[in-house]
Amino acid sequence: MKRNILIIGAGGVAQVVVHKAAQNNDVLGDIHIASRTVAKCHEIIASVREKKAMKVEGVLEAHALDAMDIAATKALIEKTGAQIVINVGSAFVNMSVLQSCIETGAAYIDTAIHEDPLKICETPPWYGNYEWKRAEACEKAGVTAILGAGFDPGVVNAYAALSRNYFDEIHSIDIIDVNAGSHGRWFATNFDPEINFREFTGQVYSWQNNEWATNQMFEVRQEWDLPVVGKSTTYMTGHDEIHSLSKNMGVPNIRFWMGFGERYITVFTVLKNLGLLSEQPVKTAEGQEVVPLKVVKAVLPDPSTLAPDYTGKTCIGDLVKGVKDGKPREIFIYNVADHKDAYNEVGSQGISYTAGVPPVAAALLIANGLWDVKKMANVEELPPEPFLGLLNEMGLPNRIRDGDTDEALVF
Repeated sequence: MKRNILIIGAGGVAQVVVHKAAQNNDVLGDIHIASRTVAKCHEIIASVREKKAMKVEGVLEAHALDAMDIAATKALIEKTGAQIVINVGSAFVNMSVLQSCIETGAAYIDTAIHEDPLKICETPPWYGNYEWKRAEACEKAGVTAILGAGFDPGVVNAYAALSRNYFDEIHSIDIIDVNAGSHGRWFATNFDPEINFREFTGQVYSWQNNEWATNQMFEVRQEWDLPVVGKSTTYMTGHDEIHSLSKNMGVPNIRFWMGFGERYITVFTVLKNLGLLSEQPVKTAEGQEVVPLKVVKAVLPDPSTLAPDYTGKTCIGDLVKGVKDGKPREIFIYNVADHKDAYNEVGSQGISYTAGVPPVAAALLIANGLWDVKKMANVEELPPEPFLGLLNEMGLPNRIRDGDTDEALVF
């Protein structure tokens, strides 16, 4: 049984991860949190102490770390005795943290595809450019590496895997992500603005008719009538999970849809047209080199500050269509999360909550051996029932709408 965890990152998602790990420290053991800004780690620890989240008395420590430094990351893994590393830092550090785990034998969990700071929306399948190249090394070292174990990617991948139980043949999977909440600010992003904008400034890749298709951002629009949040306008976008599901599910059509308000679209369009969303460095008239996107990030609200005023709900799920017993069938497997409930429990908003609970569930499954597969895997390659069952218990209940029925998914 693996114990003791190292959490890399100290943003809003990390806050949820630390709280949920503390609630399960009887299984997970010592908890260590590391970031370049160690003061943020101490703030998260103070929040855990204030809410008395620790299930049993135990270690909860903060560390300063540049996770791009493999030697330093290896040294911290060894110093803390961490057998599971949850990486919820910037997507730019994935490969260095993964390599540190391969070299130390610690299990690895992340919530997004690796990104190169100088590249955006890379050629699909994106995982093939980075993480999958280390699959052989993971297996050779006997290291478990669970990729994309947040909500999307992550839980939606498990929904896709579970949907096999409901069909003889699956024709399409449409992943729908709608945030019907409000944070009260004139404009802000729900997670790191740099990562947020990078997702949408390049080509939109989708998997259609068993091949990659491309569109422009905000080109393809679709309205859905979703549980709880009602009618919602979404746009087809590229997203992490399509890159693995297209390889592992054998489904001809896989698309991702995200809800955007008119204000977001307007601000995004203006910033992009002005060149302010560029990831490439430019020089000012004074000769100072800056990255426009990083400047935009610096002037926008820190997403972690949005939580106290956030109200409303999110709805994220998989609309799956296919055939069962010779007849057409359609199901929607989903979760609804409440921003205020998330804040009251862990001090974060609902977007961070949905992203932060699943990697802790994955860590628990590695700890008890069910997901300790000693190789690299995306979530859809693992048994979905124990994962979704844990999420039911940990604050992210799963439901299924099947025809005229809408009921809880119980495992």
